[in-house]
Amino acid sequence: MKNLENYEPTIGIECHVQLSTATKLFSGASNDDRGQAPNTVVSPICFGLPGTLPVLNERAVELAIRAGHALNAKIATVSSFDRKHYFYPDLPKGYQITQLDRPIVGEGKIKIKADGREIEVRINRAHLEEDAGKLTHPSGAAYSLVDLNRAGTPLLEIVSEPDMHSAAQAKAYAEELYLLMKYAGVTRGDLQHGNMRFDVNISVAKKGADKWGTRVEIKNLNSFRAVERAVEYEVKRHVELVEKGEKIRQETRGWDDAKQKTISQRSKEEAMDYRYFPEPDLPPIELSVGQIKKVVESMPKLPPQLRFELESKGIEKSIAETLILQDALTNANYVFTVLGVGEKSGTKAAQFAANFLVNRDIKQRQETEENLAIADVSQFSDVYQMFSANELSSNAADQLLFALRGNAGADARAEANALGLVQENDEDAMRQIVNEVLQANVKAAEDVKNGELKAIGFLVGQVMKASKGKANPELAKSLIQDLLK
Repeated sequence: MKNLENYEPTIGIECHVQLSTATKLFSGASNDDRGQAPNTVVSPICFGLPGTLPVLNERAVELAIRAGHALNAKIATVSSFDRKHYFYPDLPKGYQITQLDRPIVGEGKIKIKADGREIEVRINRAHLEEDAGKLTHPSGAAYSLVDLNRAGTPLLEIVSEPDMHSAAQAKAYAEELYLLMKYAGVTRGDLQHGNMRFDVNISVAKKGADKWGTRVEIKNLNSFRAVERAVEYEVKRHVELVEKGEKIRQETRGWDDAKQKTISQRSKEEAMDYRYFPEPDLPPIELSVGQIKKVVESMPKLPPQLRFELESKGIEKSIAETLILQDALTNANYVFTVLGVGEKSGTKAAQFAANFLVNRDIKQRQETEENLAIADVSQFSDVYQMFSANELSSNAADQLLFALRGNAGADARAEANALGLVQENDEDAMRQIVNEVLQANVKAAEDVKNGELKAIGFLVGQVMKASKGKANPELAKSLIQDLLK
């Protein structure tokens, strides 16, 4: 779009992370409403019935500490809850229990890579709060339906500073936040079920301007792609309005994924008066330094450390990133158990393992999500030794590793022989096969002699066919070239 390069967006993101607790934040109702009928995963507290009192879920506090550590943030030894008052049908008691003045997580920072450079995004705060219910609007009906299954769901709202200035940066931040929360065990991270929802605040001003433009909030984005596309759309919309001399309204907008555009939801000319005051039914959360340390020490390795360790083993950055993205969905610890082969066999073994794991994920996504087994580490080591000794091709090694999955007692070499995967490396035997192939394919042989190197691939294929797939293709190629000199 014309003149777009003359403007710069300023972006901050609020992310609501659903904590992976068994029960809700202040009641014993289940924290998993997937596939449940409306208003069945509830308790009297969810309905705000008179006489009910909240009891804080201790596990939610532990997960907030883990999140704070992942965000490189200060974790408060004393934090407290407040009431945020507003009326809406999905909030029966008329207020939300949240944290205003004393959040459990303070200032922090995370690093992202976007637009060809590393960027530090500051975290303003992260606070615990309960979710409200959900309204559905039947098509053509003059009424709405209230489902309180989500009421009381434990959330951690992570608020960034406005340190992002492009759609790519906003997307990279959302992705990194997702990985940090997944690896820290804070959330299941099921984006389709709203386990992480992003509210993007964006303003656009001319480059070099001494103040920001009018801020617009885009609510409830639940995918990285939606974050990126919504920002791109809003930047263009703001610039078009400014170029026409029109005023940008401060408002809340939603994202229509089908139309790939934002739509106005409500005006936000003035801040609402939520009449915050301290929650009288919940005492402050008091944590000792020892309690915080104990939680932090129980945490697994996080993506920044994993990237460093993978790359230090000689894994390419793109492969390392793919592994980390994969295993946020499966099991990061398994990757490093297998990559431990590299400690004994060197960098090449680690690279082999990493490449296989990436391919494994692609292949097995065609199967069930649960069937992500692989050969155990000792079997993997045996397969790698056969591969490095040219007894197995890379494809045969992959095939053997898939065959060994779920069968920890199987012998790798015996399985390779049974499947006919072991390569033929006997040079005398191979020379005989190559001679027979050259005699049967005189024209292709003449083409190679005349410099048509593509014909070598055809001849190697014929050798593989004649050897029933057992020939070492590199040896076959070398012998073809030698015999045709």
